Amino acid sequence: MNAILEVADVSSGYGSSMVVRGASLRIAPGEIVAVVGKNGMGKTSLLKTILGFLPARTGAVMLDGRDVTRLSSHLKRRLALAYAPQEQSLFQDLTVRENLRLGLMSDAGFDQCLTKVATWFPILTSRLHQRAGTLSGGEQKMLVVARGLIAQPRIFLLDEVTEGLQPTVVDRVSEVLDLTRREQGTAMLVVEQHIPFVLDLADRFAVFKRGEVVDAGSIDAGSAARIEEHMRL
Repeated sequence: MNAILEVADVSSGYGSSMVVRGASLRIAPGEIVAVVGKNGMGKTSLLKTILGFLPARTGAVMLDGRDVTRLSSHLKRRLALAYAPQEQSLFQDLTVRENLRLGLMSDAGFDQCLTKVATWFPILTSRLHQRAGTLSGGEQKMLVVARGLIAQPRIFLLDEVTEGLQPTVVDRVSEVLDLTRREQGTAMLVVEQHIPFVLDLADRFAVFKRGEVVDAGSIDAGSAARIEEHMRL
């Protein structure tokens, strides 16, 4: 099967410091791949390179067979790529409704999208006119995920979306992502340290260490031990 996203021998960094070193991975349509590893290993930098926020110094990023390595991030969004960043990305003084609206290119179909949000995270549609900055941390993460999903992206990049969340919220986010993958065929690249979340959601994993993929495979009975061993080293 052709890859919806392919990262081929990509390197990137900041100034004279190389952070991502010859990273390669492929994601098929409708597949969920998790990139796992300790803090400071370059996982977020990999996502930012794919998105175009951090220029690639070597290699290529391909979306559906098209080389988009040098394409700007806003043009990549038009190719149905969405992003849920780890750092604060909401407009705190805007309402929940206004933040959700920013997930779409136009007003067309927005009300229908709100119906989907109601099935994913009902708490959000009960607070549409509440300022995003007054939501709890878990509710803000739900809003970030919902804003990415309402655009019906072909591929969704998520960075540490479970960080700081209660187990019940983690479970709900996992359910929503899996449901969206099954109903819409959305492929996902998930950067995570929450291993149970990865094992429950992903089809495959890639371990990132010092900017490189050092291990990869399908999620199976032995995956937990392999991943945890890398996390200890």
